[in-house]
This record gives sequence, structure tokens and C-alpha cells, in this order.
Amino acid sequence: MDISEIASQEYVEVDVGTRLGKVRSLFDEENPKGIIVTRDGEYAGVLGEQDVLQSHVEDDAKAGALIKPSRNDPAPKIDRTEGIRDVARQLVEGGTKVAPVFEGEQRYGIITADAILTDVLDNLDALTVEQIYTDNVISIEETAGVGKAINYLRENGISRLPVVNENGHLSGVITTHDISDIAIRRMHKQTTGDRKGDVERVLDMPVYDAMNSPVTTTTTTASVEDAVRTMLDHDYGGLVVTPEEDDRLVQGILTKTDVLRALSYTEEERLDVQITNIRLLDTITREDIREQIQGIADKYRKMQVQHAHVRFHKHKEKLRGTPLIQCQIRLRTNKGQVAGSGEGYGADNAFRVASDKLERNVLELKGVISDEEYRGQVLRKLGEM
Repeated sequence: MDISEIASQEYVEVDVGTRLGKVRSLFDEENPKGIIVTRDGEYAGVLGEQDVLQSHVEDDAKAGALIKPSRNDPAPKIDRTEGIRDVARQLVEGGTKVAPVFEGEQRYGIITADAILTDVLDNLDALTVEQIYTDNVISIEETAGVGKAINYLRENGISRLPVVNENGHLSGVITTHDISDIAIRRMHKQTTGDRKGDVERVLDMPVYDAMNSPVTTTTTTASVEDAVRTMLDHDYGGLVVTPEEDDRLVQGILTKTDVLRALSYTEEERLDVQITNIRLLDTITREDIREQIQGIADKYRKMQVQHAHVRFHKHKEKLRGTPLIQCQIRLRTNKGQVAGSGEGYGADNAFRVASDKLERNVLELKGVISDEEYRGQVLRKLGEM
């Protein structure tokens, strides 16, 4: 089946010259998964709600100031004849939930993550949450300010944060959408004279007053089909994963992007590596990254790497024109998940720092597993006495 069968020909579109105030209103009124931005009628990029989560950008700025990719980056385009696996990979690597579909040079429609997940829903019962969820999660305290939550979301390129109370127990979730509604839309309802003070009040507001509660959760043993069905039914971007014995504890998080990533896993003998925000690669290639990760994995043969995900995120800071990049590497293995992260100027440097951290964590994991195996042997011998 090609993607044209589930592509939609109904979508929200704006020109690069459209005021951001209007764009924010469209997200508020129509709740699209993304907005297609055009320049002189030609596709220029996609805006997601997370992109407009920038309180320093005024309403009078233009949509073209925020679109990604920029004019100098190749815009993600989907051919209507492409298959679901390839399209899922392109959405993940493009860091977007929506992309335009083309028939030749003509725009055919759009494809969304939700459309893909809806189409494959019945085939997801073979996967469990444990196989694809993310286990190291960034959370935030109830008493932290909304401004801190915004920083966490921006710095880590994520869209949701579990909220915990003083005991470390899960009490809510705060998302990009929640903060957009509070920190941007309410702010822009104020007059110019009131705006500065209102911004400060919003940023100081406790996360507790903005979060969603109670929290819909899932467990590692649940089927991905059930988890995705819950997300689609309630229009959630993700679910907090908790232990079956105590749903107050945060064990991880499962997002729609995690599921899309799983859809695009390959069965090739060589290591399958996916890269999010691949456009940030400068002096390093996908093959360089794959070889480096394979080398780390080969140092511990018992750890069979099933999949590798490398994510790049660009900060505003620059050094002689080179942006500060954050790199996160995550391996899914038969021994569990292991990750490493780091920052550097340029994707190459960031990846080197992250891979060094990953290698240390792999060796640590090796030690932990060895200790566990040793303890298991001792217990078995004691049982034989």
C-alpha cells in the first residue's frame, strides 16, 4: 500500500508572511497536528505547536521566521507512492508529525503520524510497550515554575514532562500544548502595556497549576496496540509508563514517535540506525555514526543491539558560526536500554562526546550484568548444597 491511501487533502496552510499571531490563533481554533507554510505558493516547511512555543517571538513576526527546515535546508517531502515504513522513518528523522505529500511536482495532500498509526493499529498487538518505550525520562516538580518547564522542553526537544510531587510520585503531566495555551495565548490576550507583567506572572506560575491530572498511564507489559489506541482516542502525544505494582512511580514514557520509530525498524544484518534531525549533520555522515556505534556494541558481544537511535538538537548558542548541538544516543539491546548524551559545537563534536558517554555506560552495563550473572550462579550452587 502506498501512502496516498491514507494521506489527507484537507490541511491548514499559511504563507511565510503570515503573522505569528494568526498562526497561534489557528493552533488554538483548529488544533492541527501541524501547519504547512508556503512561499510564493511553493512548500517551504512545517510548523508544529512546539515551534511557536517561543514567548520572545512577538505576534507581529512572520511565520517564515520559525519554519524548519529553512530555505537552505531540503524540506521533507513525501512521494505519494512511498510505503508506510519509509514515511515513518522520514517523519522521525525530520522531527515532525506532519509532512506534505506530492505527486510529481504537485502537492497531493499531507500525511500525519496519527493517520499512519490509525492505519497500522491492528498490527501493533505483537509489540509490547517494554520493547519500544523510553526509560530515562526528564520530569519536573510540581512547585517548579512554568518558565522552567519551557526551558526543559526546549533544551531537550521534547513535548511532555511527567510532574512529580515532593515524594517523587507521579501527580500530573505538562505538555507543549498546555504551556502554549497558558504562556502564549493568554499572554497575547493582554494589551501591550500589560504584556510584560503578564509574561512574568505566567513564567512564575507553578507547574501544578498548569498540568493535567489525573494521568493516563500504561505499563511495560501492555500491548502497543492498546497504548496507541488510548493515545488516539484521547488525542495524547504520549503516555507515562509506570510499574504494574505502583502507578505512582515514573518508569518511562511511550510516545507516538517511539511507535513510528518501531514501525521503521529494519531486519537487515547491519545495525539499524535512525537519526532525528538529520539535517544538522555537518562533517559527519550516517555511515560514520553507524560504524562508531557498531564498534561500541562489538566490545561486548553478549549485548545484541537491536536498534540505535541518535537524536540531534540545536541550541541558539554559537561559536564562530557553529551552533552548539546536543546529541543523544540510545541503544535497544537484549540486555535492556543504554544511552549516552553530550554537547559540542557542531554535530561531529556533539556525537563524539555522546558516544564516549555511551561507551562508558555500555561498560558499566556489562559490569552490572556480570555481577547479576555471578550472583545467579552463587544462588544456584547454594540451592544444590
